[in-house]
Amino acid sequence: MPVPPHARGYASFGGSAGRTSAQSSPDWTYPPTAPAGAPNIVVVLVDDMGYSDIGPFGSEIETPTLDRLAARGVRLSNYHTTPLCSPSRAALLTGINSHRAGFGFVANADPGYPGLRLELADDVLTLPEILRGNGYATYAVGKWHLVRDATMNPSAHRDSWPTQRGFDRYYGSLEGLNSFYYPNQLVSDSSVVDVEEYPQGYYLTDDLTDKALSYIKDLRAHDAEKPFFLYFAHVAMHGPLQAKAEDQAKYRGRYDEGWDELRRRRFAEQLAQGLFPPGTEQKPRNTEPGYEAAEWDSLSADEQRRYAKYMEVYAGMVDSIDQSLGRIVDLLDDLGELDNTIIVFTSDNGGTAEGGPEGTRSYFAEFAHVDDPDWVADVPHDEDLIGTAKLGVHYPRGWGQASNTPFRFYKGQTFAGGVRVPLVVSWPKGLPRTDADSGIRHEYAYVTDLAPTLLELAGLDRPSVRNGLPAKDFDGVSAAELLRDQTAPTRHTEQYSEMTGHRGFYRDGWKLLSLHDSDADIDAPNWQLFDVRADPTELHDLADRYPDKAAELAAAWDESAWANTVFPLLTRADLFRRRPEEARFAAPVRLLPGTPTLERYRSQRLIAYRDFIIAADLTGARPSGTTPERAEAVGFQLGDEGVLVAHGDPLGGYLLYIEDGEVVFGVNSYGRYASVGVPLPVGTREITVRATIEPRLRWDFTIQVDGTPLAELTDQVQLVGMAPWTGISVGVDARGPVSWDLRERRGPFRFSGGLRAITYTPGPVQVPQRTIDAVEREAEYAAE
Repeated sequence: MPVPPHARGYASFGGSAGRTSAQSSPDWTYPPTAPAGAPNIVVVLVDDMGYSDIGPFGSEIETPTLDRLAARGVRLSNYHTTPLCSPSRAALLTGINSHRAGFGFVANADPGYPGLRLELADDVLTLPEILRGNGYATYAVGKWHLVRDATMNPSAHRDSWPTQRGFDRYYGSLEGLNSFYYPNQLVSDSSVVDVEEYPQGYYLTDDLTDKALSYIKDLRAHDAEKPFFLYFAHVAMHGPLQAKAEDQAKYRGRYDEGWDELRRRRFAEQLAQGLFPPGTEQKPRNTEPGYEAAEWDSLSADEQRRYAKYMEVYAGMVDSIDQSLGRIVDLLDDLGELDNTIIVFTSDNGGTAEGGPEGTRSYFAEFAHVDDPDWVADVPHDEDLIGTAKLGVHYPRGWGQASNTPFRFYKGQTFAGGVRVPLVVSWPKGLPRTDADSGIRHEYAYVTDLAPTLLELAGLDRPSVRNGLPAKDFDGVSAAELLRDQTAPTRHTEQYSEMTGHRGFYRDGWKLLSLHDSDADIDAPNWQLFDVRADPTELHDLADRYPDKAAELAAAWDESAWANTVFPLLTRADLFRRRPEEARFAAPVRLLPGTPTLERYRSQRLIAYRDFIIAADLTGARPSGTTPERAEAVGFQLGDEGVLVAHGDPLGGYLLYIEDGEVVFGVNSYGRYASVGVPLPVGTREITVRATIEPRLRWDFTIQVDGTPLAELTDQVQLVGMAPWTGISVGVDARGPVSWDLRERRGPFRFSGGLRAITYTPGPVQVPQRTIDAVEREAEYAAE
């Protein structure tokens, strides 16, 4: 277009500007648009679900939605991931090996090395960033776990939060796990949701599904054509195990024959489905010390009954996940978009052994044993509460082994039980199935392959820079050809793995593995060699028969480890090092009424392994609507009632409240509640709770009124192992109830009197030498 006389151009403006619009020519800029017909993409990532837990991979659990998707799609029987949560999520969302992406471990530590940055770096592109740059709407719901726990609070930078890493909208939990009935903290986009009380019948999986559906419906109401990416990262199946009563009831009595029989049946079904070649063996049980599962027939009748209940809960949770996916599939079907939607379903790692040999009443307490293995009187417990909101249980590891059928070991180890998981891909329009296609692919694939595969299937480009920095290249390779052609060979021919000293290296059908003993030299691997083409369950060690091959792969592991910033290998003490500036979290703090519930990690630093003092100042102004006489009163007055401070929920915590003229202090020790109350004199200005550490991870509490000790609550179990889970609330017991009885009688029970402030004064950390192992166990728990 010719430039009008006297017109001038502006930088980055494609038109021209004269003195008036009559002398000017307009121009517009547009955001990127996706190619015509680009598919929607839905990635469903489940937490801690093993290879055999869904119907298309041999399970008896009812998964009709996944059965339907697998019947029209492709199953990858030889798909691998990393052994733990955060590393797998980082690798999936970036296409980059977990250490090189900064996640050689989970986001619950901060040792200060490149492979353990535990936040996404500025030169790491994410899949949602790439898709948004190609014209997609991008949504995430569920578990994130790519933010260091020290930066989950509202005052921290948000560089690694979901909406800063490519997602238009986000709703879920930044944590590595959560309660399904009383999540400790939910985030919407980049803000904490201010929840005082969850509605009756609340269940987290349903809430996340509702939000995912609302995002899609909202998009389609405004734009009928824009493709979307939905990343649905379930909090299930991570402990604590909690399932709705109706989902548990479907599986009542179905696991009474035990885990040995379940493994036999699942493996037979896997062979019948063609997931493994005839002649594949399954080891009867894990027998290595610390990993072993008891023979089911050796258990007492009471143990069998209780253990079966755990698995009923677990099955109900898997069922719930399939129901959730079914709601999404139904919506896509209603919109006429199901055939042109790529749906990926997989797990972040294998089933877990975190419940120990017997299962646990408290998932949090299990990882903080001291000299007394029954330090919280953990089992047996009320079987009727297993799977409910009142307990945070986890199943015995025999069920984790069944989850990983037919493989050895569990989440956290580099053997197949920890890293080989189901993968279902469905895209009827782009990956149509023929009658001659079995729908099963036996070639090797790895979690870093998902991002490049999805981009190739959608026909999209990946930029080479992020924020002006050269972006790290993919480590994964596209498996699109493999999905399209069951005769195609894999392009992913070698892959290292490492987690807390456990090592692995795959090359062309050979696998070198080492199981690290925590008491051994972390840099002295005990290598085992397997030909996984003939021995997919990794039972026959060939290292002595083929020493040259073992040496070749060991050298390749070392070279790959340097290239991917795996070194230095860290002992436990070094792995759980924290930044020195985190010490500020343990400084005294004054909390005013109306302060939103503190974030979990920040709250816990005030009390963990410490003496501490809580002071409630009752000389504040009274709530609006108070009569003039009461408004002018100072200190406690008859009729003042409610919660002064609460920290925790049904899984562990404590609270201080006033009711019927008494001040009451209660402690919930991982599901067991104790309290003490005394009459409160009119005019009381300050109530103080002093916690003193005692041996065997105990606290003694003293309650003082205006400086005078009036009551004690002694020999209470210290809350460690990430408890209390819900942070500190002032003037109300928000979110999950510390005391079930109080919540049922009074609800969140806001304080009606003149509360000025709650002040915490923490003492120094006190960890007796004999509890060092307990601290390390807590840290190991936090990692998983």
